[in-house]
Amino acid sequence: MRRKTVLCGCGAMAKGWLRAVAEHEGLRDRIEIAGLVDLNLDTARALADEFGLSGAVIGSDLGQVIDETGAELVFDVVVPVARAAVVETALAHGCHVLSEKPMAASLDEAEAMLKRAKAAGRIHAVVQNRRYIPGIRRLKAFVESGAIGDLTGIHCDFFIGAHFGGFRDVMEHVLLLDMAIHTFDAARFVSGKAPLAVYAHETNPAGSWYRDDASAFAIFEMADNVTFTYRGSWCAEGANTSWESQWRITGAKGTLLWDGADSFIARRVAEDEGFLRAQEEITVPGAPDLSETHGHASVIAAFLTAVETGTPPETAGDDNIRSLAMVFAAIESAERRARVAISPL
Repeated sequence: MRRKTVLCGCGAMAKGWLRAVAEHEGLRDRIEIAGLVDLNLDTARALADEFGLSGAVIGSDLGQVIDETGAELVFDVVVPVARAAVVETALAHGCHVLSEKPMAASLDEAEAMLKRAKAAGRIHAVVQNRRYIPGIRRLKAFVESGAIGDLTGIHCDFFIGAHFGGFRDVMEHVLLLDMAIHTFDAARFVSGKAPLAVYAHETNPAGSWYRDDASAFAIFEMADNVTFTYRGSWCAEGANTSWESQWRITGAKGTLLWDGADSFIARRVAEDEGFLRAQEEITVPGAPDLSETHGHASVIAAFLTAVETGTPPETAGDDNIRSLAMVFAAIESAERRARVAISPL
């Protein structure tokens, strides 16, 4: 059964969603892109032409397109400030919704979305596609194996000179709100620890082409005395890191290094004596389930399974709001130049 779906927001990000559907047989057989919605109808028509969606209904009013197509799913790929209205409309028309990140432009908006989804009896989930890449799955499984002992810290570096143009160039807190949430969510996922508090600092370095702060540094206190640190910049030219950040995970007995791509190095102490203890290198096993490591496609597949079974997906809104809370707490900390506690959600 192919479920009729309306994609709302036909800008550059939408192409990644449509490629995921088109290139994975398991999605092609389950999804029909029945409608495309954008304020600029020419943009929607161009997207339809590019992906061969000649039968899709084109419109600028989401509610009307949902009614005309009989869609039961909405892919929300609009800019963050428009997300709340899109999700509200989709839920009011009886659709399940999969949203681009960030989940909302504020925690109040996110909490309102959760209430509306619950009242409508529909699923609202978020595309945290970094959870569904092999590296992140490998990190989580390795930490849970206890190979380096009890987890003590996660430390991530993200430095890329990204020249987007468009809304990001004038977006407030652009790194924290639009990109850092991927690493924050991944750190919460890998560690299995709840965030408790944060101290953060934002800057806009000399030479930045962004209007507002495009560099950020944050120290998170996590449950069980685990520390998560993040250093990042979207205007750091030269020696780019991976888009997934560079990771150092420390345990009571050893350390795991991941370059964000293909290099995994793990070492642990091999002796009980000496000023600097002798170390041994240990193997980091591959991802435990390769069917869950296709990024965007895996998120969409998990969302569809949730719709079919009623089981909440891994990136359900009521879980993802915890990662969003990390972002807004970091923003508040940077603005106040003070430690900010993160309330349980």
